[in-house]
Amino acid sequence: MNSSVVKEKLFINGQWVETKNTQKIYNKYTGELFAEVCVADESLVDQAIGAAVHAYKQTVFAPDYRYTVLMRTAELLKENIEEFARIIAQEGGKPITDAKAEVNRSVSTIQMAADETKKLVGEIIPNYNHQGRFLYTVKKPIGVIAAITPFNFPLNLVVHKVAPALAAGNPVILKPASTTATIAVKLCELLEKAGVPKGYVQCVVGSGSTVGEQLLKDERIAHYTFTGSPEVGKHINRTIGLRKATLELGSNSATIVHSDADVEKAASKLAKMAFAHAGQICISVQRIFVQESVKEKFMEKFLHEVSLLKVGDPLNPETNVGPMISEKEAERIELWVKEALDGGAEILSGGKREKNVYYPTVITNARKGMKVVDEEAFAPIVVVSTYETINEAIELVNDSKYGLQAGIYTSDLNLSYKIPYLLEVGGIIVNDTCCFRTDQMPYGGVKESGNGKEGPSYAIQELVETVTVVVNLEG
Repeated sequence: MNSSVVKEKLFINGQWVETKNTQKIYNKYTGELFAEVCVADESLVDQAIGAAVHAYKQTVFAPDYRYTVLMRTAELLKENIEEFARIIAQEGGKPITDAKAEVNRSVSTIQMAADETKKLVGEIIPNYNHQGRFLYTVKKPIGVIAAITPFNFPLNLVVHKVAPALAAGNPVILKPASTTATIAVKLCELLEKAGVPKGYVQCVVGSGSTVGEQLLKDERIAHYTFTGSPEVGKHINRTIGLRKATLELGSNSATIVHSDADVEKAASKLAKMAFAHAGQICISVQRIFVQESVKEKFMEKFLHEVSLLKVGDPLNPETNVGPMISEKEAERIELWVKEALDGGAEILSGGKREKNVYYPTVITNARKGMKVVDEEAFAPIVVVSTYETINEAIELVNDSKYGLQAGIYTSDLNLSYKIPYLLEVGGIIVNDTCCFRTDQMPYGGVKESGNGKEGPSYAIQELVETVTVVVNLEG
């Protein structure tokens, strides 16, 4: 092994554990070995679960101390923005400017979770029918949480799961994506420095078929929070039975551009957000529906803006679009686009691949039944279609097995009020793209896009039990 390549250990029961087997992590742009992370075997995963259970039952992690640990973690992360951003750019392929934005968002997300420790209160329930009884509720931690996270936001999506779990007083076992596990290990280092109690954070790295499956089958785990594919999400639900899960799954998110909108402004923003992080964002703009009367004006501006996007090295501050997570994924989208072309679709821009770099690709004349329309592309492609009436646009957006978010550009105030009731999605973004998220908002979808909500104040409600207490004052 190159002596300059770091071998990252696993964080188990407050200790850093080295294993024989490792996961090699490569720089997604250069292909060079970036790091090695230890891989957990069955015994180590069992040890991690046992430590989490013991911590939950034996360690007092009071709300005021949860606040202190989380706020200190946020401070430490803020002090190390440059280092964390460079790790994300190298092991994840995310442009460095976007990587810095992700770290900054993560700082805020941890701070918001810390604030929630002060709000975990029950309520007094009015007693209308039974005199002599006092009714109230309390909130208590639900138990051990398993957090299974993806590669595309390797820090912020970890934070969105770990921070609310700790804020609620739950131990958490983190299984990050193997291809971007370094950043998760580094976060655990900060949590340790911040004073997280022994056993309250465990980090285990390994494949879904081994480590992931062992976590799912262990009934000592009370709740699962997962971001990934619908297929895996369905498998989780089948495996865990009546235990709870928050599932953030797939999408082929759409944005409508109505004729009364600022069409050029919409085109400019959509050109950027359709290809941000090489389209590897759950709410990436995959489908654009433009009203027929403004199609030419929109496409002229949109294609011009796409042509200005710089593709290349994520460490270059000028880069807009970096590599995909692997050459296998780039080859997959290349085949999907070919299938669409064979079926009559047209490419207006892009359609070129260099190893795991796929150039921003604009497709028209695609139709239902093509993977680029029906499935989650998770790649730098976008399909542009037209519509005549808003009712037609609504039907086109809803004609999907997914329902995460949708955007609409319009100056019609009445339409902006009506549209949330008409679109079958978990979030509506008015006068912006579907690819918008601020970390405090409730975030989650319907249909095969999952269930439950993220956003610290919303996620934390999934991670506590509401216990009803009835006191018979006359007993």
